[in-house]
Amino acid sequence: MGWNMNLSFTVTQSELSDILLNLSPSRPVFIWGAPGIGKSALVQKFADDVGMPCISLLGSQLAPEDIIGIPQIDGETSRFVPPKMIARKEPYVLFLDELNACSQEVQKAFYSLIHEKRIGEYHLPKGSVVIGAGNRSQDGAIVKTMSTALINRMFHVQLTANPQQWLEWAYENELHPWVIDYITQRPDHLFSEPPKTEEPYSTPRSWHMLSDALKEYGAGEKDVSENILRVLAYGSVSAGHAGMFLAFVKNAENKYLLNQIIKGEARFPSDPKDRDVLYFVSQSFRAKLLMELPEDKQKMDKNTQFLTHRAKALIKDLSHINLELAQMIVSSDDGKVLPEWFMIEIVHDLPRLIKNDK
Repeated sequence: MGWNMNLSFTVTQSELSDILLNLSPSRPVFIWGAPGIGKSALVQKFADDVGMPCISLLGSQLAPEDIIGIPQIDGETSRFVPPKMIARKEPYVLFLDELNACSQEVQKAFYSLIHEKRIGEYHLPKGSVVIGAGNRSQDGAIVKTMSTALINRMFHVQLTANPQQWLEWAYENELHPWVIDYITQRPDHLFSEPPKTEEPYSTPRSWHMLSDALKEYGAGEKDVSENILRVLAYGSVSAGHAGMFLAFVKNAENKYLLNQIIKGEARFPSDPKDRDVLYFVSQSFRAKLLMELPEDKQKMDKNTQFLTHRAKALIKDLSHINLELAQMIVSSDDGKVLPEWFMIEIVHDLPRLIKNDK
């Protein structure tokens, strides 16, 4: 049975970067997180930021001799000679990825490396940093029980996907504009919990993969068949998200529609043939409210005051076009709840929505 680390708190990408900068020089940090959430990329970025090379070892593919090396005769005795990749003269970042997927023998080989930055007689150069990472057992990844001695030697953090920070990274790294625009509209689709069956699912890594595939095909600059786009989307991310992404691309001219509706420059589409557009815009509207409305009403700025004012009017307009979608915006069926103060105002101003929300 795999070890299931339960941490009460999670950290975002930028918080983890701060933790690595402040803590990892003195104490090995272990990063828990779902596959594809960005653990490896963040460690590589940390290494770049501190100006050190990053050497990654994949725990699930290691044997003990890959770490401790092989014995070599030295006169009348023998000693272990560590591998060239590890035995370096200049300080570096050693990233032990999938540490909780390696065998007990390999974990033992890591003990002195994590505890003393040493392998046999070889000490890592002064200033070197050791960082571990692993998937959680609930993610369906291959994990083995980590010894309590190993767990106790590291500082543990659990990484969560933060859409706004990921979008900043996506802009910097020039991901395909369709992917950036889609996650801007649907930040809740950046990450989905791994499915029980063997199928693609949405993670920061899989959206990056879709972006690379779209770029390879020149999508957006030249015509790409609808079938190829379908293959690329469904081969990268969750099926539900892939379908929505394709609807979004198909309605590319509507990508600014939500902002135009909020500004009062356009209205919700009411024609039955625009049902998929209406559904997409309504879902995006809910996602925008969840992301931008503060939990504390006192923390509203001019933008969120305007959004709140328009939201109530727009939900009322939408209820006349499609009551079910208007109710979906204020419901908590997906476990995500709009701020309490906003819901109180909705109950006060639009009681019909809540009364009929069975």
